[in-house]
Amino acid sequence: MSGTTSGLGEHSHDSIHHEHHHHHSSGNIKTAFFLNVGFTLVEIIGGILTGSAAILADAVHDLGDSFALAQAWYFESKSAGESSARYSYGYKRFSLLGALISTVVLLTSSLFVLANAIPRILEPRHPNAGGMILLAFVGVMVNGIAMARLSKESGMNAKVVALHLLEDVLGWVAVLVVAVVLYFWDVPVLDPLLAVIITLYILSGVVKNLKAMLPVFLQAVPDKFNLETITREIERLEHIHAVHHAHVWSLDGVHNVFTAHLEVDTLLDAEAYMQLKELIRTLVDRYGLYHSTVEIEYPGEACRNSSS
Repeated sequence: MSGTTSGLGEHSHDSIHHEHHHHHSSGNIKTAFFLNVGFTLVEIIGGILTGSAAILADAVHDLGDSFALAQAWYFESKSAGESSARYSYGYKRFSLLGALISTVVLLTSSLFVLANAIPRILEPRHPNAGGMILLAFVGVMVNGIAMARLSKESGMNAKVVALHLLEDVLGWVAVLVVAVVLYFWDVPVLDPLLAVIITLYILSGVVKNLKAMLPVFLQAVPDKFNLETITREIERLEHIHAVHHAHVWSLDGVHNVFTAHLEVDTLLDAEAYMQLKELIRTLVDRYGLYHSTVEIEYPGEACRNSSS
């Protein structure tokens, strides 16, 4: 863009804080991954020994969760990387990609559980209730610890992984309840019925996550921002004639970016230019924007993006 100054008001929050956040989140996903993989192996053996089709089905489900956790761990670690010539904004959107893959895996595994649970309602079988109770106690404990570590994270990727683990915790609570009932009464149909109810609940969470992610992928203005309000606020600043090509979008659902063209009503001297930079910097800080790039257009200058 001819005769312009790029990078005015360019800003980022404390990089050390974000690096610590990503390292902490990645570490929690790593812990959840190893807990999940280890228990999945125990679950497969336990399902065979108890003759519980529900536990074996949950083992297959947990294998899918292990895959989701593995890629989430990778993407969360990658998202903390610095920018490169290829990815100039850094790797924060890799975390969003990981969240999408995890959501798809969760959706697929939930449909798999439904496909196996519904026929079991018509032909219920009675497994080893005592063995189920023991495995259920361990399952609630292992998945509960992993979920507790991730539930405090703010990143979208960590939240989706925590939803995986919530599904597992609720699933094992259901297994525990059903196993106790089966230990005293012969009503095996409770097992698939509870599995269907819990899976439908988890699917509602999947839909919620997809609704949150799609606007980020489509670079929609985040809900907490009103682009028109921001534009009007800038237009009230001294020497600002108009604002156009203003955009606010999110890298990963957490870190937001602002760009705009500012038309000034006069040629700015060095002091006025620095004052305008400071005003924009203050606005960026107040709105909590991760990065901003503002372009100045002087009187009579044609904007080369006027047709976009």
